[in-house]
Amino acid sequence: MPKLSVCIEMFWRDAPFAERIPLVAQAGYQAFEFWAWDGKDLPAVQRAKEETGLAVAAICHVPGNSLIKRGAQAELVDGMVRTAEVARALGSPVVIVTTGNSLDDESYEASRRRVVRHLKAIGQVAADNGLTLVLEPLNTLVDHHGYWLTKMAAAVDIVQEVASPAVKILMDVYHQQVQEGQIIANLTQYAGDIGHFHAAGVPGRNELVGGELDYGSIFKAIDATGYEGYVGLEYRPLLAEDVSLAQPLALLR
Repeated sequence: MPKLSVCIEMFWRDAPFAERIPLVAQAGYQAFEFWAWDGKDLPAVQRAKEETGLAVAAICHVPGNSLIKRGAQAELVDGMVRTAEVARALGSPVVIVTTGNSLDDESYEASRRRVVRHLKAIGQVAADNGLTLVLEPLNTLVDHHGYWLTKMAAAVDIVQEVASPAVKILMDVYHQQVQEGQIIANLTQYAGDIGHFHAAGVPGRNELVGGELDYGSIFKAIDATGYEGYVGLEYRPLLAEDVSLAQPLALLR
């Protein structure tokens, strides 16, 4: 069954950031992930990682939400160089990248060409550093109004044009269920282009158990593809964290 990672941006939100890391270990997990690295106390994160022996599953590219931005290639490449340094120091194999919102004054295809160019440029930095860059579609119906990339097929088309083994897709099961459904069909069809997963319940982006998604079956489908990476738990718990995080582990048994 898939390996699970806890997104510490979403759990123990009243605790200092680095102090959330040992709580991941106490909950029975072996990996954590987080979003943007700038503004974080990275030495404290590094110490907590080493003290607990946890792996870092993924971090986000800085600056975020910028792939679609005009004239941003130099900024994006510089950001990827700096992000790669952080990822390598923490041992994170995956870097998450997002596009930003649609531009009202240009066509989809014009934006797409720029996104591809930018992905090729920062993907080369990822490749040079032994990292996997994952492009994330998001939903526009509930959480990210105006976001440019929403569908798995569109993300696959872009990644295949970039044509780098270092550039893949982050399939967020929550976002894709809200936007288009077809979760098991899509993850099975596009398995070769997926480099990371996120999971949350629908509706609400809360616990995996009790919503409209059968995560036991989804985890089995992911496992059947031969996927060897992490599934990041990126949800807002309604239950106490220790109770909430026991549920995904039970689904793996």
